[in-house]
Amino acid sequence: MLLEKYEKLPSDFKDDSIHSYYEILEKKKVSLFIKRCFDVFVASCMLIVAAVFLLIIAVAIKIDSPGTVFYRQERITKYGKKFRIFKFRTMVSNADKIGTLVTLSNDARITKVGKFLRKYRLDEIPQLLNILTGDMSFVGARPEVEKYVDAYAPEMFATLLMPAGVTSLASIYYKDEDRLMKDAENADEIYVNEILPAKMKYNLDYIKKFSFWYDIKLMFKTFFAVVK
Repeated sequence: MLLEKYEKLPSDFKDDSIHSYYEILEKKKVSLFIKRCFDVFVASCMLIVAAVFLLIIAVAIKIDSPGTVFYRQERITKYGKKFRIFKFRTMVSNADKIGTLVTLSNDARITKVGKFLRKYRLDEIPQLLNILTGDMSFVGARPEVEKYVDAYAPEMFATLLMPAGVTSLASIYYKDEDRLMKDAENADEIYVNEILPAKMKYNLDYIKKFSFWYDIKLMFKTFFAVVK
């Protein structure tokens, strides 16, 4: 089901500040269906076409530093569901255990290959697998770790009425958020109190503007932002 009945939503979602967003999406069930069909078709095609390229990246990661090829971190998606995101590993093994969950631009944990992958967002490609499973979509609010979701204001939970996304307007405008926090003494605090609320304004506005063609527009905008 692309949109759960309101009475069956988790308790955190039964808030007046969220109901208005639910009503918006309820009127766009056809667009939600088309969005899902597009996700499955395009993700499948991209995985087939990029198979050799993905293999080359995997080999480069293994040669560059010891550890796994993929980084599997638990994130939160639609209706608060937990899932493990697929990303190419760009940092040393166990990086999340030796530092903050927020990555800084001068982070010593980033590997040489990882720096290149992060610059061109190539580390995000494996999330095509998360799209196929339905945990993610090409466009939507970026999935946060549970620690940051616990810091959501009630209205922010509206972003979890839809699957998490690979890209969004917020991720485009804040694609260099690591640089904004490079000199911060407490990166987690800066992220929760300043950056997260700012990104959420774009994510909530996305729900209001949502349509299949708006998603296509954001995907092209992401492409040009990365190329630039």
